[in-house]
Amino acid sequence: MKVWNIDDSFSLKRPVVTIGIFDGVHKGHRFILDHLKAQAKEYGGETVVVTLWPHPRIVLHKELHDFKLLHTREEKIREMEGHGIDHLVVVPFSREIASLAACDFVQLYLVDKLGVEVLLVGYDNRFGKDRKGDPEGLRMCAKKNRFRIEKLPEYHSEYGTVSSSAIRNSVLKGDLESAANMLGYHYYLSGTIVEGNHIGRKMGFPTANIHPLDANKLIPMNGVYAIRAELRGEAHKGMLNIGFRPTMDSAMAVKTIEAHLFDVSGDFYDEEIVIHFVRRVRDEMKFSGLDALKEQLQRDKANIQGFL
Repeated sequence: MKVWNIDDSFSLKRPVVTIGIFDGVHKGHRFILDHLKAQAKEYGGETVVVTLWPHPRIVLHKELHDFKLLHTREEKIREMEGHGIDHLVVVPFSREIASLAACDFVQLYLVDKLGVEVLLVGYDNRFGKDRKGDPEGLRMCAKKNRFRIEKLPEYHSEYGTVSSSAIRNSVLKGDLESAANMLGYHYYLSGTIVEGNHIGRKMGFPTANIHPLDANKLIPMNGVYAIRAELRGEAHKGMLNIGFRPTMDSAMAVKTIEAHLFDVSGDFYDEEIVIHFVRRVRDEMKFSGLDALKEQLQRDKANIQGFL
């Protein structure tokens, strides 16, 4: 897959295009991408996904106090590439772009820049200042510029409504199973390993302290999780705690993310790691001391090893 900025110079072969935020690239999004690939194959063209970055809600400060992303830019690229898309075109979102009417946006970017020949629009997709970026509102624009619009049917899931908002709510509640059902994969977080205070190591549970790569990344609810991790190109099983370490005398004023990977030794400071959240095991708890905490960690490890 090739990743472009909208201002790059590039040429596309009979581009079959769709546009959206695609935060999470969940099952509803994949439904669109599958149709995109089928249309491109039938048409003899290339698949092109146009996305906006940063997320419009961040740029426009809509509900920013509690809004977080399912995907960083790099994670979105990873999922799109894994789904076999030919081209991902990133439009740097701004207030100026937000002020464009739908047909002006289509003319400026999809027609003049990409040379769109087929535009796939999701069942409930709306974009543009006038919110007329739907199949009906774009008919005149399509006729004028000689491209075809394909409106997709509504996506139906056995799990009910699938949306980025619903997934965010599940992750925030620690309901990773529901999130995975809607995503089609386990929710994950990309971060860098930073040095901690080594208390876990003294108890026989060395931990990797993880700093998310993007401050706007959604962090699951506090608690202990069964995880799988990608580190140095290898997959590992492990357990992870999100919270404030209340048992420690130096309980943290800010939330920490600490992963203990099974059968892994050594220091990995400044290394990138990807954490896949499989299941929330229990709440974060305060224990009477480090011995009681260690005993609980041993029980957690046995439980998680059996589960994973």
